[in-house]
Amino acid sequence: MPEPADRRYGPAPLPRARGPVSAALVAALRRPPHDPPVGLAARFAPDDGGPGPLIDEDLQLTLFLCYELHYRGWAGVAEHWEWQPGLLALRARAERVFEAALRRLAGPSRAVPPAGVPRALAELVAADDGPALAVTVQHRANLEQFREFVVHRSVYHLREADPHSWGLPRLGGPAKAALVEIQMDEYGNGRLDRMHAELFRRTMDRLGLDTGYAAHLDRVPAVTLAANNLISLFGLHRRLRGALLGHLAAFEMTSSLPNRRYGNGLRRLGLDEAATRFYDEHVEADAVHEQVAAHDLCGGLARAEPALVPDLIFGAAAALAVDGLFAGHVLDAWARGESSLRPVTRPAPVTALA
Repeated sequence: MPEPADRRYGPAPLPRARGPVSAALVAALRRPPHDPPVGLAARFAPDDGGPGPLIDEDLQLTLFLCYELHYRGWAGVAEHWEWQPGLLALRARAERVFEAALRRLAGPSRAVPPAGVPRALAELVAADDGPALAVTVQHRANLEQFREFVVHRSVYHLREADPHSWGLPRLGGPAKAALVEIQMDEYGNGRLDRMHAELFRRTMDRLGLDTGYAAHLDRVPAVTLAANNLISLFGLHRRLRGALLGHLAAFEMTSSLPNRRYGNGLRRLGLDEAATRFYDEHVEADAVHEQVAAHDLCGGLARAEPALVPDLIFGAAAALAVDGLFAGHVLDAWARGESSLRPVTRPAPVTALA
């Protein structure tokens, strides 16, 4: 018998289904690769507006199940599923609905000349009036609420930088050099103990949370999955490489101050330096990354490929809009005196695909 994989680094066990499509997909993934019926995804029909698909539990889990095959896979799932044509067709149907919803939420982008991209990104960030989650976490969140917040973020931070690294082989010149510079910091310049994912794992450990890769997947709601799925969507499609870089730029340009607040929130709650180091590290690193991302990364791509400027702006706008949905979900739940996480329930019945 082979040794089981280290739970800290994946692959994770298949999660519980959240609807008919994800239930059928989970059942299919437990079997050898075969053609799942593409028509099953027909229920993912575009709506007339609003965030519907972004908070659809079945849709977002279906996409996450498909995307994770391109990262660390799923425990017990045959690796040939990654490029199974029928599965890719099902994923494409779900992606069309998801991308359409993202574009509606982000709204139309104004015309921006290539030289004006850094300024346009700065203006977009400055105009963002999303819910002030970081302020609440810093000043008012109790320990259990902070643990909830960390559980949400663990889906991204335990594989931090990986989705954006899909951009590396799709770029050249100044934009590629800028992305390498940012990613080197994210990966701790090759030192395991300095990798941001490892620093976050220490924060989780200090908070008494399971540090296994995707260990909390069943607890996070659709909007948390959507915030992760949109990076995978951008990263796995070469045509969306501009959106991927715009997303990263918005991420870096809105990170430094919130991370200072999160670190201060942990200190208020009596946590030690090992718990706060992840956030403290980002205060300094992201202040530098902000300039690199706006001017060298996105500015460099805009100069090299002017046709991608609208996608750069779209990616940044989508990042801010989805993060606003996420923050609103968390704050609304806390205002009601409820958890922002999904309750632990019995596994949904699973029906195998024919």
